[in-house]
Amino acid sequence: MPDMPTEALAPRKLAAPQRSIARLENGDRLTRAEFERRYEAMPELKKAELIEGVVYVPSPLSFDRHGRQDHYAGTWLGHYTAYTPGTEGAPNATVQLDLDNEPQPDEFLRISPRHGGQSRTSDKGYIVGAPELALEIAYSSVSYDLHDKLRAYRRNGVQEYIVWRVDDEEIDWFVLEEGQYVKLTPGENGVYKSRVFPGLWLDAPAILRGDMKAVLALLDEGLKSPEHAGFVDRLQSQAR
Repeated sequence: MPDMPTEALAPRKLAAPQRSIARLENGDRLTRAEFERRYEAMPELKKAELIEGVVYVPSPLSFDRHGRQDHYAGTWLGHYTAYTPGTEGAPNATVQLDLDNEPQPDEFLRISPRHGGQSRTSDKGYIVGAPELALEIAYSSVSYDLHDKLRAYRRNGVQEYIVWRVDDEEIDWFVLEEGQYVKLTPGENGVYKSRVFPGLWLDAPAILRGDMKAVLALLDEGLKSPEHAGFVDRLQSQAR
């Protein structure tokens, strides 16, 4: 009998079974690294957040109670960035705030890193650090947007935080003062004026009733203000 090759006599090693990656589930308590690992393994999932170490996976969003409001808010902020070079924003972008918090704000507005902003963009395209302004569409005052997420935004230095409470038909605009959020009081006719982004004016009653023509008309007034012109000049002087 001819000699068998040594390789044929050696026992074959079985390939190690592939371990499946657990899915993200509401209420999971995870590190940010594990949260990202599971999230990246679920490309069909469009939104999940890690807030104070707890995973939140929202239910499908309705047009009447979220989609329309998000569209209005994004139109308002997008119009501002179009006339304010050095600022930028996006809907539902991942923000790495700290090791326990990785939200996806419904909308955010920031000063770009090239113009002295406090956040940066990672190699993966995530926002690292706090954008200057975050906006969330919430069903009511019982939402985690006004509790755990508010605390996370405050602690990490989001300078202004807007919560649109759809069911309550209210808008809360918080500004950071000495490490605490203070509610901004609207001026005459329910108009809010940003402290961080000069010229960013909001006709709250108009946006609540869906009158975007009035919302943009007031914003255009803010964009023509001397404060906005001075802000644009400062941003350009800080460009690097």
